[in-house]
Amino acid sequence: MYEGRVEFCYGEVWGTVCSNFWDIPDAQVVCRQLGFNTIGTQAFNFAFFGQGTGPIWTDGVECIGTETKLISCHHTPIGSHNCIHLEDASVRCPAPPGKRSRCSWSVQQY
Repeated sequence: MYEGRVEFCYGEVWGTVCSNFWDIPDAQVVCRQLGFNTIGTQAFNFAFFGQGTGPIWTDGVECIGTETKLISCHHTPIGSHNCIHLEDASVRCPAPPGKRSRCSWSVQQY
């Protein structure tokens, strides 16, 4: 599983997505955009994986679920929201069969 808070970069600044209206189709788009499976995707509200810092870029994201990028979904204008970081959106994406986390089994030599 791959999971975490949803953030995207706009104008070279990373920011979060408010979880108002956040649901499974929205999370599926995020997982698809990152190259993961969408079957079994989970959507979480209220900073489930912790609150972000910096700007909240958008609010009211409403995806059909077939989009390839989150920015293609309906949303408020960038920078427009009525949220606090306690409302940051999060996702859990299933890994493709046989794929391990990039962090699994890492070995560092010094």
